[in-house]
Amino acid sequence: MNDLTPRKIVEELDKYVVGQNDAKRAVAIAVRNRWRRRNVEPDMRDEVAPKNIILIGPTGVGKTEIARRLSNLTGAPFLKIEASKYTEVGYVGRDVESMIRDLVEVSVNRVRSRERKRVQKNAAKKAQELLLDLLLPRPDFPPDEGEAVPLRESHERSREKMRAKLAAGGLAGREVELTVERQSNPMVQIFSGSGIEHMGFDMQSLFDRIAPTRGAERKVTVEEARRILTQQEADRLLDREKITRQGLEEAQESGIIFIDELDKVAVKAGTGSGHGPDVSREGVQRDMLPIVEGTTVATRHGTVETDHILFIAAGAFHMAKPSDLIPELQGRFPIRVELSALDKQDFVRIMVEPKNALTKQYRALLATEGVKIKFRKDAIEALADISETVNQKTQNIGARRLYTVFEKLLEDLLFEAPDIAPTSVTVTANYVKEKLSNIAADEDLNKYIL
Repeated sequence: MNDLTPRKIVEELDKYVVGQNDAKRAVAIAVRNRWRRRNVEPDMRDEVAPKNIILIGPTGVGKTEIARRLSNLTGAPFLKIEASKYTEVGYVGRDVESMIRDLVEVSVNRVRSRERKRVQKNAAKKAQELLLDLLLPRPDFPPDEGEAVPLRESHERSREKMRAKLAAGGLAGREVELTVERQSNPMVQIFSGSGIEHMGFDMQSLFDRIAPTRGAERKVTVEEARRILTQQEADRLLDREKITRQGLEEAQESGIIFIDELDKVAVKAGTGSGHGPDVSREGVQRDMLPIVEGTTVATRHGTVETDHILFIAAGAFHMAKPSDLIPELQGRFPIRVELSALDKQDFVRIMVEPKNALTKQYRALLATEGVKIKFRKDAIEALADISETVNQKTQNIGARRLYTVFEKLLEDLLFEAPDIAPTSVTVTANYVKEKLSNIAADEDLNKYIL
């Protein structure tokens, strides 16, 4: 991460998110500060707290996309949750601490996946030897060493020939009988979701140790057997304690939690009734406060300190304002960035500039059928104009409007592509008007279709 400067982070985000430079700069600085913290003197390191961020803006302007791409860029454990899914302690529903447990699961799984790749080569070698034993079982050699030598040499020659055939893929379709290991631990299912993990028990590991490993005999192809054996050998080579330790550490030091819909748990000033849903929403905020401030949470892998987890919150804040959050929680999100609504020119850029632009996606999809599609500039302008108009007339859902517009525009082509290929299609402004003008003009109809 040494070379991941704020400028480079912004440049990478620019490949996927159009505009919103203030938000990109804010998250880039926050991520760089995490690297800086790890490189300061140890006595100062614990004093440097993450600067949590609130992204404020209407739906579909890039809030979630910025957080998601940031996660991919940094390789940090990342969890996206919705604040409205949590309830105050005492109510039926998920408690706020579960977000930390979920983050730890993400982190441990990332480390496990990384370690599995590291041992994959050795596991594949071991799996090949086991596969050769299945294809060419070792005979019982005579006790007389003199008689056994030629038999062993003959067996090794046959084994080398079989190894060569395996490498060439000549035996891929042949069937072998394989014992597939599976753990017999039905009690894990009984305790799953019971809340016992809050006490720090790892029920999975506990039952893995005490429950017997059972084997099921299966007939599979050589190719499938290689995959199963490689996976089993990789599992044996993994150091579980190391994976757990690193997973916990990465969650604590590098974890990012993106809290969407934070405005849904804000209570608008003057509207609280003193009971009912308003109390519950404020309760969620109060339960969230110690998590964001820094506390210790018990998970099935061990305890986690949340002091240095980075929290990025987001919300439209149409009905409520950030100032409607409880003051203590406001103080834990010192950085606030307002994202701007999208206009016609933003839509034009979104359709052509990002690496995952919709025009590029549909071009790639139709190319699989032998259909080449080209979007002319006037067509892009027309699509942007329709998207902006529909957003203004109905619910403004930002760039998400483009998904419905493109699907309606290309519906006939996507249906007929296998029948008309190979062919080329050029989408012009007239093509757009022909397909969408009636729908876009009918205000009642576009509420349901666009």
